[in-house]
Amino acid sequence: MAVSDVRHVLVLPDRDAAEEVLEAIGDRFGVDDEPRLVRDALAGEDDAEDAQWLVVVEDPEARLSPAELDDFVAGWDGWREEP
Repeated sequence: MAVSDVRHVLVLPDRDAAEEVLEAIGDRFGVDDEPRLVRDALAGEDDAEDAQWLVVVEDPEARLSPAELDDFVAGWDGWREEP
């Protein structure tokens, strides 16, 4: 079986939402690798409040459905970034 470089980036409006997604995604999708939480400061913004939070999910076997991830993250007012 071939291994790919599939990575899903889920964008959340705040840290609390990102942490909730981080906890819930393993139960919902049974991801093997621990997703990463990343703070993404918006261009030109110095205030910590002006940041998006990213949950990066490695999916080397490309088994996660983008549509299901879209629906999942929408529950926290987030979205999946298109590659």
